[in-house]
Amino acid sequence: MASAAVGGSHIVSSTQAGGSYGWSLLLLVILANVFKYPFFRFGAEYTADTGKTLVEGYAEKGKLYLWIFFVLNVFSAMVNTAGVAILCSAIIASAFPMIGLSITQWSLILVAVIWAMLLFGGYKLLDGMAKWIMSALTIATVLAVIIAAIKHPEYSSDFVEKTPWQMAALPFIVSLLGWMPAPIEISAINSLWSAEKKKTVNFNTEDALFDFNVGYIGTAILAVFFVALGALIQYPTGQAVEAASAKYISQFVGMYASVLGEWSRYLITFIAFLCIFGTVITVIDGYSRVNQESLRFLILQKEDTRKSLNIWMTITAIIGIVIIKFFAGQVSTMLRFAMIGSFLTTPFFALLNYVLVTRENKNLPSWLKLLAIAGLIFLFGFAIFFIYALAIGKAG
Repeated sequence: MASAAVGGSHIVSSTQAGGSYGWSLLLLVILANVFKYPFFRFGAEYTADTGKTLVEGYAEKGKLYLWIFFVLNVFSAMVNTAGVAILCSAIIASAFPMIGLSITQWSLILVAVIWAMLLFGGYKLLDGMAKWIMSALTIATVLAVIIAAIKHPEYSSDFVEKTPWQMAALPFIVSLLGWMPAPIEISAINSLWSAEKKKTVNFNTEDALFDFNVGYIGTAILAVFFVALGALIQYPTGQAVEAASAKYISQFVGMYASVLGEWSRYLITFIAFLCIFGTVITVIDGYSRVNQESLRFLILQKEDTRKSLNIWMTITAIIGIVIIKFFAGQVSTMLRFAMIGSFLTTPFFALLNYVLVTRENKNLPSWLKLLAIAGLIFLFGFAIFFIYALAIGKAG
């Protein structure tokens, strides 16, 4: 969960929210995590209870149900692959400007390397390091926020407070919510991995929910710290936050360096790169596995094959590169497109999970059902409002 979440939503959107608007969007970040909680939890709980993946559950509901998920998930796979890959490439471009490669060129190299690692198993070393990488970024972020809070940020003499509560800021707010804390379809990926784990490790629903809650709540709290990082360090300077690009990565790393010292600049760059690198691997591998299983049920194939998985990973990687090429390496525009696209599909993924789990499990706690209904109202309501704002030309 954390590996897929900490990327665009935390390093970019949360920090930019704090850096651009101070604490104004903190409540919205918290609400996004709260309202999406039931739909992520449904994935963990369903697999622990039944031993089946969410995709199997969708298939049992009927082909139409599964087709809706499959089409939305294929779209998300390609767009989100492009989004996280271009962000990771921006980090590389920021660290090695002397090489002179464009972000599009770095993206091609990056995706090719990850594709080869996934096909030949070289990702397993990084998979084992994932918890240590996440721990390092978490510790550095918490330390930076604590030190910045102790120092009491000084506002510049010409500081002008910015408000996000205007239509021009709506696209940023929607993109912030899109990947916060992660796209909801990640629940299907986690469900797939949990089902595989359940074949070899005996765990019950309580164990699964404990692990899920630790990961989800930890990720949500980390998002708050990233907002605080921007609000305490960047916002008081009054300087504009760079759009997501190599320049933004330099600005992001500079926030740590300003409180931890210049020695931390290259270390934070390296840690951030490893985090996003792991996210790209998770996205290409996870989405490909879910799409492979979805298609297997749609065409009634008996079992998955390694060959079909390799084909899906290849398709995902190639189309991801094509999308990056289409956006001409514009990191900010590509990320905004991916996050907004994710937000607009989120209500439908949430509804699929809600209908599946509430019909299968009649003993769900009342508070969880109520929170899920509130979440659906929030997600559909915000999506409809955004589409309406676009239609009348008021969104940005």
